[in-house]
Amino acid sequence: MNSLFFAMVVFAFVGAVTPGPVNLLATSTAVNSGMREALKHVTGASIAYALVVFFSGSLLQSMAKLLPKLELVMQLVGSAFLLYLAYRIYTAPTASIETQTSNGMSWWVGALTQLLNPKAWLVAMSGVSLYVIGQDSPQQSLVLFTSVSLVVCFIGVGVWAVIGQLLAKKLENPVKQRQFNRVMAVMLGVSVSLIWV
Repeated sequence: MNSLFFAMVVFAFVGAVTPGPVNLLATSTAVNSGMREALKHVTGASIAYALVVFFSGSLLQSMAKLLPKLELVMQLVGSAFLLYLAYRIYTAPTASIETQTSNGMSWWVGALTQLLNPKAWLVAMSGVSLYVIGQDSPQQSLVLFTSVSLVVCFIGVGVWAVIGQLLAKKLENPVKQRQFNRVMAVMLGVSVSLIWV
């Protein structure tokens, strides 16, 4: 069981810390709205990912039949949502970072971004197929993998938020902040385009 747990942790960490829309938004949120809002984003994304893992594991057989249709719908909706967020980041007003306030939507944006992220679903299903299906106690393995995914996702996405917080002091100049926002928006747009390549 220890080797299974270690494998789950490594798998979940690689999936959580690699660049993607959720991580880019965590960094951008930390830069533009501060660490408190970034932590809301991280928490929402982590809880949503744990739900994706649990849902995937619970319904893997039926989802496998629906995957081609479900994947296309998720890609279309997710791409539109992420491109909208990229536009909002690109056109975000520049002001002193300390004076910017959030509309309190970070938690929901993090959760929705994760739920609409095809990478999250595919990584979750891959992990479930590796670490849950075929185990002696699949239900216990699913609970363990879901718990590991929640904690590791929080850490992995949190790393990106910390990076944003560290950059915030360097981006107090409105010109630098605008440049950063535009780079992040373009990177988010590129991450969307990679879904379709």
